[in-house]
Amino acid sequence: MHYCRFETESKVLWGLVEGDEVAALESVPWLGGAPTADRFALAEVRLLAPATPTKIVCVGRNYAAHAKELNNPLPKDPLIFLKPPSSVIGPEETIVYPPQSQRVDYEGELALVIGRRCRNVSRKDALDYVFGYTCLDDVSARDIQKADGHFTRGKSFDTFCPIGPVVATGLDPFAFTVETRLNGERRQHAPITDMISPLDVIIEFISGVMTLEPGDVIATGTPAGVGPLAPGDTVEVEIEGIGCLRNKVVQASR
Repeated sequence: MHYCRFETESKVLWGLVEGDEVAALESVPWLGGAPTADRFALAEVRLLAPATPTKIVCVGRNYAAHAKELNNPLPKDPLIFLKPPSSVIGPEETIVYPPQSQRVDYEGELALVIGRRCRNVSRKDALDYVFGYTCLDDVSARDIQKADGHFTRGKSFDTFCPIGPVVATGLDPFAFTVETRLNGERRQHAPITDMISPLDVIIEFISGVMTLEPGDVIATGTPAGVGPLAPGDTVEVEIEGIGCLRNKVVQASR
């Protein structure tokens, strides 16, 4: 199933995509929201980010080839950092290139949406706490990241966390392949089986540090092939079974 969050007639609703229609839900899907009788044409609504997380927990250097391309050592344990909820945008929204940076990169990733509150979960139970899967672009001001020596400022600008287009359920998470295209040209393409820390290890590790709330998002790392964005570019992150997350880049107005 494909769950979404959408806007129509100045109302923001949760929905279930059914062919070319969206069935409005009673409430948030991972809190048990059931479909209502209200239906909308998919072409006539605006899809929003399909999650409103309290936090976005990201995993860095989780593909060996990506760590190598940036000349970074491989981490012993999952290397985690946070992006703020204020960085989240949805499909077809614009990534704003901030004036503080001269090098902003795309990073296409598979993201998990947590379905149940969890803390200290075991690896064998970890995937039971995942509601579904979506695409994410961990947009990064690479020059700021390098200058600061940590991730926070370079990863946290408004619009630096596109998510979408939907949250997909009922899929085999180990069959996903992440693909990123820049202006139609493929730049990243890798199966998630190339991950250093697999999904269950990631959840076990993060939940041992912090409580994960329903709707929280975990970005699982980006494959090799990251590169710079420029105003006017269009970046697409696509995962078969989930869909294509498409965003344009614009220069910030000063």
